[in-house]
Amino acid sequence: MQHTFKALVNWTVNEGEQTNNPRAFSRNHTIHISDSKPDLPVSAAKAFRGEDSLYNPEDLMLSALASCHLMSYLYVCAQHKVEVVKYTDNAEAFLEVEFSGRGSFSRALLKPQVLIKERSQIDLAKRLHQDAHQLCFIANSCNFPITVEATVSAVGN
Repeated sequence: MQHTFKALVNWTVNEGEQTNNPRAFSRNHTIHISDSKPDLPVSAAKAFRGEDSLYNPEDLMLSALASCHLMSYLYVCAQHKVEVVKYTDNAEAFLEVEFSGRGSFSRALLKPQVLIKERSQIDLAKRLHQDAHQLCFIANSCNFPITVEATVSAVGN
């Protein structure tokens, strides 16, 4: 079954800016998904002349990956009757940029810290990260290695 997702990306040159000079124009733009969702202000990463206070495509790529893993994990935990109380992921992605300016993510590291209700399910809850990774749509779409270093503890540990 195919699902379609759409995004409208809007950028307009600011008065006095020149787009024929790669150092002169704003990288700030908005992403509009639908009228029921707020527009997302975006820029390039600070290293690429963007505004540091705004999200950048690299932030969004990593966030999509970590968020997808979370939702896949909650799904497989529910299938196995593992009750998750809390989930935090301090994820990282590593971008390699060549002298020419061409770049790509070389790898990502997901570091979920999970708190579950039942101590007897800790080993199962750890193994379920593998299932979640296999189900994750975003991970399945990436062409770089993704490592999941999960820790699981139970309430009262």
